[in-house]
Amino acid sequence: MTHSYGLKKGTRSKFAKPFRGHGNISIRKTLQTFRRGDFVDILVDGAQHKGVPFQYYHGRTARVFNVNPRGIGVSLQRRVRGRYVEKRFHVRADHLRPSKCRQEFVKRVQENDKKKTEAKKNKQVISTKRQPVQPRGAAVVIPKETTFQHPKAFVEII
Repeated sequence: MTHSYGLKKGTRSKFAKPFRGHGNISIRKTLQTFRRGDFVDILVDGAQHKGVPFQYYHGRTARVFNVNPRGIGVSLQRRVRGRYVEKRFHVRADHLRPSKCRQEFVKRVQENDKKKTEAKKNKQVISTKRQPVQPRGAAVVIPKETTFQHPKAFVEII
């Protein structure tokens, strides 16, 4: 049998449904609402053959720029020869799910707002910038006699 060079070559396991996940598409996936500006994860559903994006985009996060009755327009940055090019294409809603990439950011913004209002009440100035984990402080280690090791002298074997 000759080698296949088709559009969906090498996607047997990539587009396969998970264990005990085979069968019809759930209506919940079809009835999802997407709005312009939303972040979505592109995950191809193998049961729906229409509106499938190219395999490169499987597992990527994109932003919605257009909403149609049967297709959602998404855009993302793709690396092409050392530069990033904006790619825009339409995907069926069955192959998309709302992304959780901004949940942590939104949560942090809300917490910072609360901290700022508390600081204003107490007439303090605080910094809400994230700080990297600092190195541990210096400490003197005193070994116990039970854990002390007695190294043997090195003897070269010829």
